[in-house]
Amino acid sequence: MVDRRVSMVVSGMLAFVALAALWSAFVRPARRVKAGSVPDAPVVAVPSESTATGAPPVATPAPVSPAPAPAPAATVVPGADAGGPSYIVLLARSEIRRRIRASAGLTYLNEVVAAAPDSTLHRWDDRLSSPVRVYLPSATVANFQPAFLDQVRSAFARWEAAGVPVRFALDADSATAEVKFQWRIQFEGERTGQTDLQWDDDGRLTSGVVTLATFDPKGQPLAPDDVHVMAMHEIGHLIGLDHSPDAGDIMYATPKVRDLSGRDIATALLLYQLSPGPLRVGR
Repeated sequence: MVDRRVSMVVSGMLAFVALAALWSAFVRPARRVKAGSVPDAPVVAVPSESTATGAPPVATPAPVSPAPAPAPAATVVPGADAGGPSYIVLLARSEIRRRIRASAGLTYLNEVVAAAPDSTLHRWDDRLSSPVRVYLPSATVANFQPAFLDQVRSAFARWEAAGVPVRFALDADSATAEVKFQWRIQFEGERTGQTDLQWDDDGRLTSGVVTLATFDPKGQPLAPDDVHVMAMHEIGHLIGLDHSPDAGDIMYATPKVRDLSGRDIATALLLYQLSPGPLRVGR
């Protein structure tokens, strides 16, 4: 009887051990999370349009913020140090060209500028209080007469009386003179005089040489009155004028008149109302 009870207890104990082993193998306890912590989020696949039709899923890239549009470039106005003329200079040149065009018929300055190879106005600048120094010598060439000197002085006085705002001192010596006169017997071609000028980059006259002949192109000796006409023409060049296309002007290439015309005077006066220098836009 006792042996039977012992056997039953042993059998029960063996059954309990077997049940405990089965529980440990097949039943796992739930995972615990500390308060305040967040468990890893599960990865969830979101089907795209192609996934719904049976195609393999396509990864959807994250949206990218568009780059900001570049700021508009600033407008740059070239100044005087940019290598070209400033806006003020261009505006002034435009106004000078307008005034010259408006004087057509009254002056021949438009033709003078058109004929100039550098499209530049040349003139003496601010020489009223400080006259241009002129050397006016006598000569020993054939047919030279002392009266020729008086006729040259009279020609200067005629331009001065016309109101041209530049003065000439005719008593300078050869060492200090800015303008020098010289004499020769005759020129080749149809000339009896020649004026060679120099100027600075702004068109301001700086010096000159005036050469007068004592014989005309045909070999005839010139009279004092002829020298007066010739001198007025060359002094016109000396103050900055070029040839007029009109035979009624003293500045016609081969003068036909004996005195300054109204257009000669108006052209010289307008020239001295304008600033010297180039008129082309690109300069």
